[in-house]
Amino acid sequence: MISRLGLGLLLAAALLSISARAQNPQDVSTYCTYLLEQAQAQRDFLRTPTASAGLTQPETGLPTQVVAGASLGLADVKKAALTMQVAQKNCALYKSTTSAVQQAQYAAAVLEKDALLNRITLIDQASTQLDALMDKTQKMLAEQNATRLMLFSLETTRIKLEADRTDTQSKIAAIYAPQLSDTPLKDLLTQKQNNEAAEQQAQDRLNRQSNWDIALQVGVHQQVNPVANDPQPYGAVSVSYNLGSHAIDRHLDRAAAAYGDWKKVEEGDVVRNVEILRQQFIDNISVDETKLQSLTKQIQQIDANLAAVSNPDTSAAMDFNNQLTAAKLLLQIEIGDATHRLASLHAYIAKNF
Repeated sequence: MISRLGLGLLLAAALLSISARAQNPQDVSTYCTYLLEQAQAQRDFLRTPTASAGLTQPETGLPTQVVAGASLGLADVKKAALTMQVAQKNCALYKSTTSAVQQAQYAAAVLEKDALLNRITLIDQASTQLDALMDKTQKMLAEQNATRLMLFSLETTRIKLEADRTDTQSKIAAIYAPQLSDTPLKDLLTQKQNNEAAEQQAQDRLNRQSNWDIALQVGVHQQVNPVANDPQPYGAVSVSYNLGSHAIDRHLDRAAAAYGDWKKVEEGDVVRNVEILRQQFIDNISVDETKLQSLTKQIQQIDANLAAVSNPDTSAAMDFNNQLTAAKLLLQIEIGDATHRLASLHAYIAKNF
């Protein structure tokens, strides 16, 4: 038979392990099933009367008696219900913690994968435009109005585009980005903190039940030697109260409040990780804005040069026009990539922080 203390320690270990378990995305349903089964075992243990039997020899010289009965404490009945509440609060805390941790852990990966997929689209668009330019140059070469060197420079640009495509696809394949909750990160964080407070309050109420008890014991006793005619029933009610209950409850309340304060500043907790993520995104925005400004200046220079050779009438001018156009296609990919990243970061920050 599992002892009351042993089962209680087993449940406590399961409930206190939630912080460590929530750091690894796992099947929430399976974990909650495990947690609730442990709590139900403790609940059934607490609310079931304890049966006892034995022999007693009164000191007054009366005959030996056999005693059998059952006892149940009101505090245990209360603990049975509160134990289930603690388990349910822990399950809710585990769910909200896992969602918040996953969001903070994989948000950057999700945004990066989205940016890389957008880059593939930009490369496809640039390749289509380059193909049109190469077809035009190929026709001019057939008419002897262009040189093979002009076509080769465009082939070089195609090689760069294909290399960029392959590199981007490799990066996409290397990124693990699970499906995240649509709930804003700030709301997930609030849910987690509220569930932490609720879990501590439930645990506090459970601990308070150890300060008092009203126990009922009923049974029968039968004289053994000589054997009496009929068993005699007996009953007893006992009341217990811990004289330090007021001080104990005060410390439990302070402990619950201190736990909430600790979770807000804990370096390894999701609260701190979310703040680190926000700062990283702000830094990324600064870098991308600087990059976009530089790229914009470069493409403006290319546009100015293209305007000077908008109607090329010599092979040299046409070659220069092709090279500028090819360079512009490559720059457009970088500008489109930086613009998309900036928009995604601004949108994520606005929604989640």
